[in-house]
Amino acid sequence: MTGRQATVVVIGGGQSGLAAGYHLKRRGFVSALVEPEGERTFVVLDAAPAAGGAWQNRWESLRMATVNGIFDLPGFPKPPLDPGEPSRTAVPRYFADFEKTTELPIVRPVQVLQVRPGPGDSLTVDSDHGEWSTRAVINATGTWTNPVLPPYPGQETFAGLQLHTHDYVAAERLNGRRVAVVGGGISAVQLLEEIARVATTFWYTRREPVFRDDEFNAEAGRETIAKVVADVEAGRPTGSVVSYTGLLWTPYALAAKERGALERRPMFTAIEAYGVREADGSFTSVDVILWATGFKAALAHLDPLGLRNDSGGIRLIGTQVAGEPRVHLIGFGPSQSTVGANRAGREAVNALVKYFDRNQVNA
Repeated sequence: MTGRQATVVVIGGGQSGLAAGYHLKRRGFVSALVEPEGERTFVVLDAAPAAGGAWQNRWESLRMATVNGIFDLPGFPKPPLDPGEPSRTAVPRYFADFEKTTELPIVRPVQVLQVRPGPGDSLTVDSDHGEWSTRAVINATGTWTNPVLPPYPGQETFAGLQLHTHDYVAAERLNGRRVAVVGGGISAVQLLEEIARVATTFWYTRREPVFRDDEFNAEAGRETIAKVVADVEAGRPTGSVVSYTGLLWTPYALAAKERGALERRPMFTAIEAYGVREADGSFTSVDVILWATGFKAALAHLDPLGLRNDSGGIRLIGTQVAGEPRVHLIGFGPSQSTVGANRAGREAVNALVKYFDRNQVNA
């Protein structure tokens, strides 16, 4: 797979990438694999070995009843899903059925190494399976492959187990342990609730967690999206989901509270071989430190294009990178939710069609 061409390369085959592929096909783009000489072509490059995006890597106990909701893929309603089924099997199966039905040109596993300026107005996508020349990129790489693991004093001296949400599998593996859970987001609360059933837990956050007393309704959702849009349009780095929404009193949060797992402590000052040094100077023995410290957008492969500003943000106009009409980011900023990903996929394709028509761009 060297020296191939596509009018549009979609990077990432999760929900937003699939949505983009669906809308490209609907707007008349054909497979760069089957019809490489077509007038306008596209391909989806996905790093995962199978359908499902990041869902196939979620922890075993994350059930469909617990997830924050999965919006339908475009033109393909979800079948009834068992609330007790692990999301890591239910969602990938749904995605695989969508791929089979839509026959999108998806190549996997392909790791995109970088996107760089190519000859003329083209872009070159370098991957571990060769390069693609393209006129535009829709980036849909999400955040799962870029976990945030903050450096901390004494971290390297810890004799126990350190892991990130990214690596967490099941509470049973921590049975009988003393576990420090670090982080103030949704995942931290979910993991505290289940780990506290089998282990002794200690919850650490930098700031006092804020739980909403009101319902997170449609109006609250619109307000949240407006805040994120304002940040990306100003080129400011976006924060975590919970920094915009606050925490909700979900059933698992209430269960964690009843179990005493939500007794928050301020961040420890240092990590030692067999525990952590508390803010008040006392010592707490722990066997495990679980960093539920979130993820950042996986965009390092776009660095050769110089898209970031001095503050490290990327300014967007809709889904388009400001000043770079050939690059669209979806599943990023306001489109990180599943409903937002679908809308962003459609918006990116519509914008690219207008750009290509205006500039008479074909393959």
